[in-house]
This record gives sequence, C-alpha cells and structure tokens, in this order.
Amino acid sequence: MRVVGRVLIVEDNRALLRTLEGALRGRFDEVRTCQTLDEVARLVAHWTPELMILDFQLPDGDACAVLDLAALREPAPVVVAVSGAASAADSFALAQRGVRAFVPKPLTLAKLDQVLELALSSAPPLEPHLRQAVGHHGLAAVTEAVRSTMLDEALARSAGNRRGAARTLGTSRQLLQYLLRQR
Repeated sequence: MRVVGRVLIVEDNRALLRTLEGALRGRFDEVRTCQTLDEVARLVAHWTPELMILDFQLPDGDACAVLDLAALREPAPVVVAVSGAASAADSFALAQRGVRAFVPKPLTLAKLDQVLELALSSAPPLEPHLRQAVGHHGLAAVTEAVRSTMLDEALARSAGNRRGAARTLGTSRQLLQYLLRQR
C-alpha cells in the first residue's frame, strides 16, 4: 500500500468537511481542507497533497478543474471523488482523468475507509489510456512516454533519491541510472 502523509479534503459542505477532517486527522500526518476551487488553486501552488478527497461539485467549479491543478503536481496525488450529484457519465470522465475511486453521498466513514484502503493499495488500470493512444501514437512513443512518466513519478515520490526510486519501480539502481542517462 502507498504510504501517504499529506491529505487534502475538498468539500463545500462545512459539516461534512469537518467530519472528514476529524476522521482523517489521526490517520494521516497532515490534513488540509478547502471549500472552493480558488482555495485549492492557492494551496496547491505551494503544497502537494499525496491523497485528495474531492467533492465533484464546488461553488466555483467542478472536480475536473481541481484535477487539472493536481495534474501539475509531482508526485501526482491519489484522488478519491465524493458526490451526491455526479452522473454515471461524470464518474466515467473522472475515472478517465485518474480518479481512483468514487464514493456516492451520503457516505459513511466505514465506506470511506474501505475505499481509501482500496485506492491506496492498487494502481489505476493502464489499459483504457493505452487503448486511446492506439492510432495516435506509435509504440515507441508510447513506450518512451510510459518510461519517462514512471521515472519522473518514482523520483518525485522518493524526493529525488535514486535508490528509493529504484525500489519504487522494482528495479535495480543501476538500471534506473542507465534509463536516466538515456533521456
């Protein structure tokens, strides 16, 4: 399971926000909260969450705008979406943008814990993204993009430590150094 310390809860319902914050404070090192897209933009400009619990509908935007901001951060946070208003199409769109799990409202803390365990212990499927690349990118280009993304992400998760990045990738430090020299 991925070790997480920094959590961002994005929820416009103040009561639910406080409940989620209280439930997660004892489990994670640092829990921050936002109620609007504007607050998220200001926060992630200088702080990178490792896990994001994200309400789909916000007063000044939606989860897609927040995901655009999160995509600029390294390492990319694990995202769990929460909503009482998202349609099946919205849920599908969120999954295509990397959201690991979706929890419908009203939610229970037990259900949220279950979903967080699953989201933090499993990687998102690559197949949908790779299928979309067919016909648009050649095999060599996709292979290089995957390799480059995995190297960057592993280095970001290990704070630049090559030994830690190699361990994250399940490879030797020598192979990691070779791949980095090839870029």
